[in-house]
Amino acid sequence: MIRIIDLHKSFGPKEVLRGVSLTIEKGETMVVIGQSGSGKSVLIKHLIGLLKPDSGEIYIDDVEITRLDDDELMRVTRKFGLLFQGAALFDSMTVAENVRFGLERYTRSSEEETRKRVAESLALVGLNDADCLMPFELSGGMKKRVGLARAIAYRPEIMLYDEPSTGIDPIRADAINDLINKLKIDLGITSVVITHDMVSSYKIADRIAMLYNGEIIEVGTPEETRNSRSPFIQQFIHGQADGPIKDW
Repeated sequence: MIRIIDLHKSFGPKEVLRGVSLTIEKGETMVVIGQSGSGKSVLIKHLIGLLKPDSGEIYIDDVEITRLDDDELMRVTRKFGLLFQGAALFDSMTVAENVRFGLERYTRSSEEETRKRVAESLALVGLNDADCLMPFELSGGMKKRVGLARAIAYRPEIMLYDEPSTGIDPIRADAINDLINKLKIDLGITSVVITHDMVSSYKIADRIAMLYNGEIIEVGTPEETRNSRSPFIQQFIHGQADGPIKDW
């Protein structure tokens, strides 16, 4: 379980998070929506310790992480896998070498175990025969899938997805959605997805949280979000996410 309690973060005079509170249950997929610049990426960086809050608490399985030293934080954040927005593959490494990266960093697997886990992870994302390819040989959707294989190779308990459908066409985006759902079923992974894509949100979410003006203003199932009476949410889901939300 992840519990975020009254999280505040400012950069200079700009207050980005203004008391964010959110609970994510074990095994669920929580989608956090919000317009560009709303603080979604700042929130996810706090979960893996890349940023420290000005105030507030974050509990990962009852361990409060915001005051841990680097070694203690590393032990907790090994539970996380992260799919970056641009996949963030290493250009000089093959697909297989990219997928091995996390295993070699976070585990002490033998060479045989590592090869087996790389093959299993690529198979899970439908890239059985891509192990010798270089990143420049991959489509945008394939790069996302390699990034996902790398993230799940050491079997994290929690997956963080940063705009997983951004930069790829709708068909490949839907394939990524199917993968997120498959990994939840096959591996029992808890997922946090930040996105502005409502089609993806409705397909993958157990619950959807709306981040607006630095706060979570509503949390609900996809159906509850569709039928929300909040004017901010209705304006967002009807396609005006990138423009200014009106002051109602």
